[in-house]
Amino acid sequence: MAKGKLPFLKSGIAQVAILVEDLDKAVEAYWNQHGIGPWHFYTYEKPLLKKMTYMGKAVEYSMRIALSYIGDLRIELIQPGDGPSIYRDFVKQHGYGVHHFGILVPDMEAALDEARSQSFEMIQDGAGFGLDGDGHYAYLDTEDDIGVTLELIERPKGRVKPDKIYPSEG
Repeated sequence: MAKGKLPFLKSGIAQVAILVEDLDKAVEAYWNQHGIGPWHFYTYEKPLLKKMTYMGKAVEYSMRIALSYIGDLRIELIQPGDGPSIYRDFVKQHGYGVHHFGILVPDMEAALDEARSQSFEMIQDGAGFGLDGDGHYAYLDTEDDIGVTLELIERPKGRVKPDKIYPSEG
């Protein structure tokens, strides 16, 4: 079955994510060499993530991330951790580099239904990282079609406090 168009792409790309080998070193380089920052660090794993799937099965995986902005575009650096994940798969196949584009969606379930109706499958997701247990991200199997994975992002109403901020705000 031919894949169709995804209407939520019209909203544009909100995030570019890059896989890195050493998150702290990468953030320091972005800040010291290019003035990009400040960076907010988070560790995504249980108990912060309440639900995780990979290739349709419930799993546990981990990652450290750092978030910042270049203008209105959010930059996410990801250091893969333990457990099966599309991040580890990507590094094994391609090495480190640009992994996905993030697209904000107001309703994850509706966006996933729309993606499935156009023959795009979810290959990994994680949910529950917001202050109220909300927040959900889901990756679609789009790399072979467009050269990059698409991530759907339903942002939480409130974020937990970051593990750290670099450079420190004090």
